[in-house]
Amino acid sequence: MMNQQEAFAAALWSEGPASDAGDPMLFGQFVGEWDFDWTGFKADGSPWTVKGEWIFAWALNGRVIQDVWICPSRSERRKPGSPQGEYGSTLRFYDPKIDAWQIVWIGPANHRVRNLIAKPVGAEIVLEDTCREDGLSRWIFSQITPDSFHWRSVTSKNEGKTWLLKEEMSVRRRSQ
Repeated sequence: MMNQQEAFAAALWSEGPASDAGDPMLFGQFVGEWDFDWTGFKADGSPWTVKGEWIFAWALNGRVIQDVWICPSRSERRKPGSPQGEYGSTLRFYDPKIDAWQIVWIGPANHRVRNLIAKPVGAEIVLEDTCREDGLSRWIFSQITPDSFHWRSVTSKNEGKTWLLKEEMSVRRRSQ
């Protein structure tokens, strides 16, 4: 008999996409474990960098890709003086009614929830924040290869005329 943790994990995790999961490889290509260098920008424009980890998996009977985003990484968190950072999760599912992916990102340490819509745009995957509480926001996956990708967050306070880089990540697949 499974304990509660095992039962929950078994119910959540899926081997792969459901047959009606839309374009499963748009985000399915990221399933696995990744390490990254996250760079944020202070108000004066100066950068600061932290190492993190990102784990993607199929979930909810293969209809969702869920991730756990940990920054700083679990190993970095053990070091004295390490910042709290974020330990968040994202749920993504394809919605055929809008021919796009609906996304919810939850960052409980910083009390944040984001609703986004994602579509491929050329060689990139662009996620648009639907909340617009900070102006226009986009999260962009680019330079995608089987073993790496670049991610960035940009905002616009003038309806997209100009964009400001808020944060970015250089992401590498973990060796198996």
